[in-house]
Amino acid sequence: MGWIGKLLSGGDKAAHLTAAAAPEAARQPATITEIDAIYYRWLAAAGSAQAPAEAEQQILDELARLVREPVAGAALIPRIPAIIPQLMRTLQDENMSAAKLSAQLAQDVLLVAEVYREANRPRYHSRYNASPSINNMEGAIMLLGQNGMRMLLARVAFRPVVSMQSGGLTIRTAPLIWRQSEKCALAANLVAPAMQANAFDAYLAGLMANVGLVVAFRLIDQMHAPDAFPQSDAFIAQVFAQARILSVRIAELWEFPVSVTRAIAQVGQADADPQAQALALGERLSKLRMLLDTGRFPADDPFVMTGLSKAELQVFDKLADDDDEDDDEE
Repeated sequence: MGWIGKLLSGGDKAAHLTAAAAPEAARQPATITEIDAIYYRWLAAAGSAQAPAEAEQQILDELARLVREPVAGAALIPRIPAIIPQLMRTLQDENMSAAKLSAQLAQDVLLVAEVYREANRPRYHSRYNASPSINNMEGAIMLLGQNGMRMLLARVAFRPVVSMQSGGLTIRTAPLIWRQSEKCALAANLVAPAMQANAFDAYLAGLMANVGLVVAFRLIDQMHAPDAFPQSDAFIAQVFAQARILSVRIAELWEFPVSVTRAIAQVGQADADPQAQALALGERLSKLRMLLDTGRFPADDPFVMTGLSKAELQVFDKLADDDDEDDDEE
């Protein structure tokens, strides 16, 4: 068994030693399937007890039903706030009026608070020599800029989707999934221009891609036995595959742009368009970053670093926990 195989089977210490000793030429970049398996088990804090195949199949059958009936799947998570699509349409206009946007934002006091909170972050004041405190909505909008407002609203819109809590597994995984979604969105946004992809659509796709996974974990939460956890390699691969399709179906229900839904659907395909390639790279970098930042791997582990180009490593560094929101969207 190779070092990747040992990682997947749970032999962490032995796997790390094997990885460190492996000849450089023999190492290959981890596949997304391998990354997903480790990421899933880490998310769930899965123990060694393995659920029987019949139990895993029951969960997969229910997930497949939700894929066929996405309205039922969407019902398991709250829809994005009604004002968000209106705001997004305004932000698509390159000649948007700060006064018009301010009037729309005033309909939601939580959004107003988020805009003020973002505009008063220290980095904006040092970058633009702005006033120490922004207390005017139009001033806050001008400071954040069009793209900064787009990304802020997208983040705010999706927080209820992934922070919804029910059982113990959902309580654990929801904030972790959200954190990875933000990192994925940022990474996809940063790599999109070099891939000739739309940066904001890549950002939206990064946030939307995990919605089906949230539903999947809710199902697992409800259906798995307390003494054994569904975590076979085949099960995990199917969960991620079905969850991706469900994300696409829910995004279509929510009338997301076709470019966003297509990107999510095409991830991993040989003929994927640039938007999907940007999302795929964002998913890879964000999951590896999560595993590294939470101590699952050391910073120089070959599983994390092998195959990343210089440009990809620069994006990877930007995803570190201290820099989550310190992007260069302006």
